[in-house]
Amino acid sequence: MQLSPRIYHSLIRPKWITKIYIQNNIQQHFDFTNQTVLDFGAGTGANCTLCSPNHYFGIDPDIHRIDFAKRMYPEYQFESFTDDKISVEENSFDFILIVAVLHHIPPETIQYYVKEFKRILKPGGRIIAIEPCFFEKSPISNWFMKYNDKGDYIRNEEDYLNYFTKEAFRCNVLRRFKKCLLYNELYFTAVL
Repeated sequence: MQLSPRIYHSLIRPKWITKIYIQNNIQQHFDFTNQTVLDFGAGTGANCTLCSPNHYFGIDPDIHRIDFAKRMYPEYQFESFTDDKISVEENSFDFILIVAVLHHIPPETIQYYVKEFKRILKPGGRIIAIEPCFFEKSPISNWFMKYNDKGDYIRNEEDYLNYFTKEAFRCNVLRRFKKCLLYNELYFTAVL
C-alpha cells in the first residue's frame, strides 16, 4: 500500500528523523551556500531546507508528493518528471542530492540516470547519496530491510559505487551507519 504524502511526511520523514540522519550528516561535510542543488527524488520536500530557495530544485516522478511539497514549502521549486528525462540544461548544478531513491530504481535505469547526472553537473560537481545498503556483517538488518522496505533494489556498497565509477566519477564513502536500529545506511559522494 502506498502511503499518502501527508502520512509519509509525518511517519517516514518527520523533521527529527530527517534532521538526525540526513541533514546533520550532510551539513557536517557540505555547505550549500550559493550552490545550486538538484534534489533527485525530492518526494515530499523534506530536504529542501538544507538550501536557500533560490538555489534549490526538487524533482520526483510522484505528482502527489510534489504537490504536497509545493504546499509545504511554497518558496522552493518542485516539479514532477516523466519518461525518466531530467529536463534541465547541461552544467546546471553544483550538487545532486539523492536520499533513499536509488534502491527503488532498476539497474538499467540507474545507468541512464548516472549519465544524466554527469550531463547536468557543473565541472567538479558532486553527488551526495544516502541509501539503504546491505552490509556484510549485518544479517538481521539485511533481512529486515529486504522484507520491509518498499524498494526492490537495495544493493551492497560495491554495487552502488560501481554505477558511478563506470561513468568516471570518483567515489568516497563518508559514513556507514544504522538508522533507527534496523536500517543500514551508506552515505557517499561521487565527484566528476
